[in-house]
Amino acid sequence: MQLHDIWFVIIAFLWTGYFFLEGFDFGIGVLTKLLARNRSEKRVLINTIGPVWDGNEVWLLSAGGATFAAFPEWYATLFSGFYLPLLVILVCLIVRGVAFEYRAKRPEERWQRNWEHAIFWTSLLPAVLWGVAFGNIVHGVKIDAHKEYVGGVLDLLNPYAILGGLVTLALFTFHGAVFASLKTVGDIRERARRMAGVLGLVTAVLAVAFLGWTQADKGDAGSLAAMIVAVVALVAALGANRLGREGWAFAFSGITIAAAVAMLFLTLFPNVMPSTLNESWGLTVTNASSSPYTLKIMTWCAAIAAPIVMLYQGWTYWVFRKRIGTQHIAEAH
Repeated sequence: MQLHDIWFVIIAFLWTGYFFLEGFDFGIGVLTKLLARNRSEKRVLINTIGPVWDGNEVWLLSAGGATFAAFPEWYATLFSGFYLPLLVILVCLIVRGVAFEYRAKRPEERWQRNWEHAIFWTSLLPAVLWGVAFGNIVHGVKIDAHKEYVGGVLDLLNPYAILGGLVTLALFTFHGAVFASLKTVGDIRERARRMAGVLGLVTAVLAVAFLGWTQADKGDAGSLAAMIVAVVALVAALGANRLGREGWAFAFSGITIAAAVAMLFLTLFPNVMPSTLNESWGLTVTNASSSPYTLKIMTWCAAIAAPIVMLYQGWTYWVFRKRIGTQHIAEAH
């Protein structure tokens, strides 16, 4: 295995970590309207991710930075072709961070309600758009002989990509509901479990359709194995949730996300961005990668820095591992 192949695997790992962690993060944001019945319960849900949401986004920065350095042609074509949806995602992430920090700065109901609306929409939109983006990456887009995207925004809204967006929205919201049941106590915990059961069934229907379509279109034995793992893990998550084993349910929902992302990258390899105009015009790990020397330096840097970052983030989750409920919310909020 050459260095550009290794960096393809590393980038797949970074996106898996991002979707695993930011997935329940987005799910909690969506659930602030679907699950919470009053302002105290919204505060409980927000507090479950309060200490970790910004750390989760480090994985996105790492994935983007690694793509820029390891596969500059991929980065250039992706960010120029997907400029508008990626810009919307970026704006949502910025507004979302501001909403978390500013919501409680003033006591007026209108002020807090507006920021709560912002949290909901800036969680829902990226959850959909990431699925649309990866659906197009796997399916292929209009890339010409100069390795440039020549399609329009409407070309990205094809049935396969839209189904991918619905899958990520449902899966992330299910993941968030399981996380909410794991991190809360009292009535909100029980309602989160019940909602997770419903969301899991919706996710199963959408995911089987999307992954089955992917396998039929571009799959092989490896992607089929990943698909089976994803489906089995989702069923196991639903079973654990029904039995009240929130920890196992969360672990299995995370495995579902990891296996689904692995399947997409397995069907993509050795391409990084296929062309629907001419197969030979697509970007691959070979023609889109940086020089071997650049990849070598990156490998040494990643080997030193990545374990430190992961240990620190793991320690953060350990420190803030306890459950919370409405009784922990001060009257002033």
